[in-house]
Amino acid sequence: MKFSQIFLPTLREVPSDAETISHQLMLRAGLVRKLAAGLYEWLPAGLRVLRKVEQIVRDEMNAANGQEVWLPQLQPKNLWEETGRWGVYGKELMRLKDRKDAEFCLAPTAEEVITDLVRKEVRSYRSLPLMLFQFGVKYRDEIRPRFGVMRAREFLMKDAYSFHADDADVENYYKKMVEAYKNIFKRCGLNFRPVEAESGAIGGSFSHEFMVLAESGEEGIVSCSCGYAANVERAELPDPSKNAPADAQGTPAYAEVSTPGATSVEAVAKIVKQPAHQFIKALVVLADDKPVMVLVRGDHELNEAKLQRLLGVSRIVKANEAAYTQLSGSPVGFAGPVGSPAKTIADYAIRTITDGVCGANKKDMHVTHVVPDRDFKPEQYADLRKAAAGDPCPKCGKPMDYARGIEVGHTFKLGTKYSDSMKATYLDAQGKAKSFIMGCYGIGVSRVVAACIEQCHDAQGIVWPAALAPWDLIICALNITNTTVMSAAEKLYKDAQSKGLNVLLDDRDLQTGAKLKDADLIGIPWRIVLGERKMAENKVELKARSEKDSRDVPLNDVLAQIKS
Repeated sequence: MKFSQIFLPTLREVPSDAETISHQLMLRAGLVRKLAAGLYEWLPAGLRVLRKVEQIVRDEMNAANGQEVWLPQLQPKNLWEETGRWGVYGKELMRLKDRKDAEFCLAPTAEEVITDLVRKEVRSYRSLPLMLFQFGVKYRDEIRPRFGVMRAREFLMKDAYSFHADDADVENYYKKMVEAYKNIFKRCGLNFRPVEAESGAIGGSFSHEFMVLAESGEEGIVSCSCGYAANVERAELPDPSKNAPADAQGTPAYAEVSTPGATSVEAVAKIVKQPAHQFIKALVVLADDKPVMVLVRGDHELNEAKLQRLLGVSRIVKANEAAYTQLSGSPVGFAGPVGSPAKTIADYAIRTITDGVCGANKKDMHVTHVVPDRDFKPEQYADLRKAAAGDPCPKCGKPMDYARGIEVGHTFKLGTKYSDSMKATYLDAQGKAKSFIMGCYGIGVSRVVAACIEQCHDAQGIVWPAALAPWDLIICALNITNTTVMSAAEKLYKDAQSKGLNVLLDDRDLQTGAKLKDADLIGIPWRIVLGERKMAENKVELKARSEKDSRDVPLNDVLAQIKS
């Protein structure tokens, strides 16, 4: 491909609405253009990268005995009603009606459709196990699309679904798919980590997220040298009071203190001169619309997924000001468990507080010298907080490390969640009808591209891993009016193609600096520069994008050096 002919509009300036490095560089390097909020047009260079990710994923799915299908993106409401997800999926589900007023959604995922297909066509245990996968555009009506293609309303996803006759088979296949995912991200050249995760709206008994490690990642990850790793929402934490029982002897009786306008832990701490870990933070939430007061330590964050599992409810939302006032008699920021009639659940760490501070259930008032189980008694203690750096590993007890990551893949053991609700059954060896046991395996293909850039870039632009680069090599002819330079560049271009390299020939009539900046911005792994001075010595300049310095190489030997 010649640069003068390809549609590759690069930008010098950083677009004002681009928040993340990947968003900035995808726009500047001419990979995508924005159509509307959360909607992006993939240009030729970006599409080349996207297709490379797709092919790596396809290779590994085929190697795992998967069979590729193509499922409709427009899905009927009645299938979603069978599983109960039409009413609970939320506003992210894009809904529409056809001319007959029949209701549909644009697919965010395909559990209902694939289960419907298999229940109609698969009758016997002899057809199992079966894994079907597809590449398809998915839609989610994000309340705030951001970070470019990372959190878009339309994106390319690989979703796969496996069907099994028993738990042992699905668990063995799940392990096989986890290994396939590891192979995918290794082949993509990414630094990643599989972690235990919440199943969320997809459901199922357990799941793993595959995280590309990057400082800009939205997800927190904790991990241990023993091999345990989980996102901060899933990570289990032991009861610290078992090893270090709280000793509150000598703590005086609780007392109210005036804290006008102080609604945050930080603001109250300045008044009462107590550290955040001695605060009892009272949060009012609605669990399936029923108010509950939840207590976490002042330096901890509530894990809503853990609370949801504990209570066995379908939805947890933060209470508004009216709900706070109704439950505690005070505005947000002044609620507390002392004297409160509210149903109260506390995180384990609350038990370690020996001289606490909490809201007084009165506006502009807090209570000091509070001792749990002396001044209030929760209905239950449980693991209710997000994990953080230094927390003990649930497997071996060592302090865990913390990192940030970008989720690019998610695997789920679904069990019979969908087959039971949709009455999808097969006949076993005794002729008895049984529900399919299912697994589900997703990869955000377009998200992988952005996550790779977040991890692989420098001040000049993208630094693609070889497996994902839109081209292997760019040849920069510095003076296109010089026939010696151009004829050598053209011959080198054809020789490189004959050797199986994907090559971009920069034959534009531009200054040297502009050409070299574009080459670095786009991030092509190898760059060959042909100029009059070095050509007089029958040499060219060779530079790897991942290296700082270039070197002079004989023209006749340069392709051999790249291939080696």
